[in-house]
Amino acid sequence: MTRDLGTTLVTPEAPTRRTGWRRITLVAAIAGPGLVAANAGNDAAGIATYASAGAQFTYGTLFFMVLVTIALVMVQEMAVRLGAHTGKGLGALIREQFSLRLSALAVFCLLLANTGLVVSEFAGIGAAFELLGVPKWAVIPPAAILLWALVLFGSYHWAERIFLIMSLAFFAYPVAMILGHPDWGAVGHHLVVPHVEPNKDFILLAVALIGTTVSPYMQFYAAAGVVDRGAKPADYPLIRADAILGAVFACIISLTIIIATASAIGGTGPLNSAAQAAEALKPVAGQNAELLFALGLIGASALAGAVVPLSASYAIGEAAGVERSVSRSFRDAPLFLGLFTAQIVLGATVAMTPVDVIQLLIGTQVLQGLISPVVLVYLLVLTNRRSVLGPAANGPRYRIAATAVVVGVGAMSTILLIQTVLSWFGLA
Repeated sequence: MTRDLGTTLVTPEAPTRRTGWRRITLVAAIAGPGLVAANAGNDAAGIATYASAGAQFTYGTLFFMVLVTIALVMVQEMAVRLGAHTGKGLGALIREQFSLRLSALAVFCLLLANTGLVVSEFAGIGAAFELLGVPKWAVIPPAAILLWALVLFGSYHWAERIFLIMSLAFFAYPVAMILGHPDWGAVGHHLVVPHVEPNKDFILLAVALIGTTVSPYMQFYAAAGVVDRGAKPADYPLIRADAILGAVFACIISLTIIIATASAIGGTGPLNSAAQAAEALKPVAGQNAELLFALGLIGASALAGAVVPLSASYAIGEAAGVERSVSRSFRDAPLFLGLFTAQIVLGATVAMTPVDVIQLLIGTQVLQGLISPVVLVYLLVLTNRRSVLGPAANGPRYRIAATAVVVGVGAMSTILLIQTVLSWFGLA
């Protein structure tokens, strides 16, 4: 998403010694895109996936989430490094560095993944209002029109901050985790000791955790956001700090959601409803747990409901080399605005169908997890090329670590695909 987020980039000054407070102030000054990305990632589908992990496998996925956190930090760092050192978004670099067919594959994967995400965001908005006694058919169409109008008429800058404030309700999860009195010994054990269950349900959820945490659109969003702010290579240290802090923040919240849900309803099996997911917030809000959960879900889903389709439209506009700006009319930017509109319409329409919301939310993250390896390969190849990044390209050790991340994500996706195909023939 290439939109000015209203923050001012601070360029590192010449070699003067900075105190710890000075460094903290500088990091705070550039914070914004990282926070938006973090909250957009902890959206309706993300909350459903993390909560389902806690409900179904208690603390069993915690070590896996530590690995996913490391992967997200590395992936987001590579994305912002590309933007800072090349002045181009990921979509534009793919178009320049790869063949037409490979560029088209990247665009197709991103559009497919993002369309599924948009459906899940509107499904999340509908589920949140149903907790408040409002049917989804009365909410989703107005919400779609409102988000579409906010972005096209340039007032999304302010709406974004409102959605961020609403989604801060999910800060209640760390408190709920503590008040839920989890088994801290078991939590500590599962954070450092790998736990794997050789069954399809565990692999399915693991891939969903990858998809919701290392979501393909976030790499396009991160690189494009850096370019839109006019960042230069000298700005990279602070941009890198923002990307890492945003990634770590997102994953800490994710871990607390898993632990809080495990403490409240762990071992009860897969989630069946949004109301069940809200159970984890009862230690904080009591009888108002559903209200607090609904508030956070509305904010996070609305934020991601605008960020995701807009970021896809920017990325595809970059790849196609066409006009891409919300300040343009449909006549000036038909592909960009048309794609954004189509994703909103399709997402809202599918979300109103009588589907199992929880299964839909987790299913979209599984799709993200299956597509993630494809996008990560492009990112890895680009950051490995000195012809693209020069001396800022991946060094030998970083290249090995980043390759291990991509291979690991790809292996999980491949195992799930094999299990799925075998199940079609009654062999798994």
